[in-house]
Amino acid sequence: MNFVAPTATRVTEHTAAHVNRQIERRIEASVAYFAEHRDQIERRLEELDQEWDIERMLEANAASFSLLGLTLALTVDRRWLALPIGVAAFLLQHAVQGWCPPVPVFRRFGLRTAGEIARERYALKALRGDFEDLSSAGNALAQARYALAAARAGAP
Repeated sequence: MNFVAPTATRVTEHTAAHVNRQIERRIEASVAYFAEHRDQIERRLEELDQEWDIERMLEANAASFSLLGLTLALTVDRRWLALPIGVAAFLLQHAVQGWCPPVPVFRRFGLRTAGEIARERYALKALRGDFEDLSSAGNALAQARYALAAARAGAP
């Protein structure tokens, strides 16, 4: 096993298989629902734009606990410096391996990776018909330009 996990899969590789399946089933159920309720796709896309992925949640929590530890170290007792040091170690571990103690907890609560959110977003955009013009875009270069424009439009 490689010590440094690939960025795109580092969280899912370190998540229990049943939790990954549960998250994938939620994505599939959402897309299936909106396949029958296409008039609601725009609202769901707006919700997805606001959804925090697991990386953002980890960063926000790490910053919050670090600031708390620093504040307590300055106002109460220097031993509180252990908190931001521990948080920094966990954050480094996550950056390198894709795992740290909060990851399994957040995943069980249903926090998704940016890739999982994007997969639902692109599926909904495909249902909406955003990519139908790709095959009729002309030659390969025109199709490539259309595909890149569609990807830019779909990016969060």
